[in-house]
Amino acid sequence: MRRIALLLEYDGTDFAGLQSQAEQRTVQDTLEEAVRRFTGERRRMAFAGRTDAGVHATGQVATLDTETAYSAATCRDALNHFLPGDVAVHRAAEVAPDFDPRRHAVSRRYRYRIEDGRGRAPLGRRQAWQVAHPLDDAAMAEAARLLPSAPTDWAAFCGPVPADYSTVRSLERCEVRRCGAYRVEVTMEASGFLPHQVRRTVGALERVGTGRTSPADFAGLVGGPPGSVGPAAPPQGLTLAEVRYAPGAIEWDESARPRDGQARRRERD
Repeated sequence: MRRIALLLEYDGTDFAGLQSQAEQRTVQDTLEEAVRRFTGERRRMAFAGRTDAGVHATGQVATLDTETAYSAATCRDALNHFLPGDVAVHRAAEVAPDFDPRRHAVSRRYRYRIEDGRGRAPLGRRQAWQVAHPLDDAAMAEAARLLPSAPTDWAAFCGPVPADYSTVRSLERCEVRRCGAYRVEVTMEASGFLPHQVRRTVGALERVGTGRTSPADFAGLVGGPPGSVGPAAPPQGLTLAEVRYAPGAIEWDESARPRDGQARRRERD
C-alpha cells in the first residue's frame, strides 16, 4: 500500500461541501469516484481541512492510498482526466505511509475576498462577497490587529460544536488589505480553525468597515458567549489558500503541471 498526497483546487459553488454526504454532490465523493474509475479501487480519502458548501480551495491537500504501481505524476494526470471541470489536481507526491494531511498540518491559511463600493458584478459573484457600500479598510485592518495571537477561547466566533469540543485556538495572522479600487481581502492563518470562525470574523469586520462597529468593540467580541458573533459572511468569498507542513513532509514536483490522460495511458500500456 502506498500513500499519495494531492494538491487540489476546486470551485465550491456547485458542491454541498467537501465531506461525503448522502445524495449530495461533494468534493470527496467526486474525487473518490475518479479514483475508482482510474484504479478500480474504492478508497476513502483524507483531507487537510473541511470546507463548507460554496467555499473554494486552491491549496487543499488530500491523500490517496493505492496498491497500484503508478507514479505520483501519473496519478495526478489520470485523476484530472476523470475529474469534472470544477476540480483539479495540481501536484502529487508519494509520502510516508503514516502521513496524515490533517493532523500533520502546521497551519492553514484562508483568504476571504470582498468586492465593495460598486454595482452588481456578475462575473465575480461566485468568488467574492459583493457589498454595495464602500468599506473603510483602514478601520478593518486596525480591528484585525487587535485580535489576540496567544491561545484564546474563540467560542464567540464559532458555529455549533459538541459539548466536549475545545474552542481554544491560536490565531497566527489576521490581516486586511485593499487590493484594488473595489476589492478588499482578509487573510487568516492558524494551526486550526473552528467551524465558521473565518466567516464570522469577516462578517464582524465588514460591520467595522461600514462604521456600525468600532475596532475596539470588535476586539471586545472575543470571549463573548458561544456563537454570539454573527451573522457569518457568505461562503462564496472564502478560499482555503494554503496548508503548510514541516519541511520534507511533502516533496512536491515543482516542475509538474496538470496534463490530460495521455501519460496515464502510455504507462498503463
